[in-house]
Amino acid sequence: MNILHLKYVVTVAETKSISKAAEQLYMGQPNLSRAIKELENTLGIVIFKRTSKGIVITPEGEEFLHYARKITSMVCEVEQIYIEGKAHKQQFAVCVPRASYISSAFAVFSKNVERSAPLEMYYNETNSMTTIESVMRDECGIGIIRYQSAFDKYFKDLFAERKLTSEVVAELKFVLIVSKNSPLADKDNIEFNELSDYIEITHSDSYVPTMPYIDVMKAELTEYVNKRIFVFERASQFLLLEKNPYTFMWVSPVPQPLLDQHNLVQKTCRVNDKTYKDVLIYKKNYKLSPLDSQFITEVCNAKRAYINNI
Repeated sequence: MNILHLKYVVTVAETKSISKAAEQLYMGQPNLSRAIKELENTLGIVIFKRTSKGIVITPEGEEFLHYARKITSMVCEVEQIYIEGKAHKQQFAVCVPRASYISSAFAVFSKNVERSAPLEMYYNETNSMTTIESVMRDECGIGIIRYQSAFDKYFKDLFAERKLTSEVVAELKFVLIVSKNSPLADKDNIEFNELSDYIEITHSDSYVPTMPYIDVMKAELTEYVNKRIFVFERASQFLLLEKNPYTFMWVSPVPQPLLDQHNLVQKTCRVNDKTYKDVLIYKKNYKLSPLDSQFITEVCNAKRAYINNI
């Protein structure tokens, strides 16, 4: 197997056709078919299944393509730097919880990144499991996960098992956010039983390792509420809260400009005694890049501005 073989496979996957791939690669179709067949025999897998409707990528092929694309992309980048003399591309990828203070930190971070060189950044708001798996697969160098402090042991055991370095970024209690037009907006202190007539907006992908999903949901959801809307995307959550005065959501503290933008207010509730941790994770053998360190600094700055003042 060599770099050309990887390029062949990636091109066939992109074109979904041996003949079209052969045209792009400036080679004969029989030679391309033979090269791919030799590669499959060498690896002991079937990458492409030939059907009457064309090329179909097998599950084994999808896994192989994941690595092939990464390798060919890195080779292309090296060629651009050392052969074509192009500027080095800045790359940054991170997975984080849906947290307004972190997204605010990312906005400041993106503004201060060097703009004279090519830039590629990925910012993924997702659940803890997806973040851990993305870090393990090197899809991102660092991640931030959020979990309830009661689950600390579960996650520490997982970090040890996966050989992950972990550092607590923030410890916090959730605040309640509602529309400025909500009957709850003017209350000084809100009791749980006052939420029973309202609709709770909540994330729909909580995860705690080794625990049944139903137990996790019981620990996370408000027991006094029997009306919920589960939403993955944070902007849609804010829109629901803004437009429906009979909804509420438990969140980490939100920057005031964002609350004003969506006509929301946040309320601290004495009855809410659950604490959460936002934890930075990365592989033990991973060396933080300058962009990683710059982003982490901005997250810590945002935490001091928005979390410590609540």
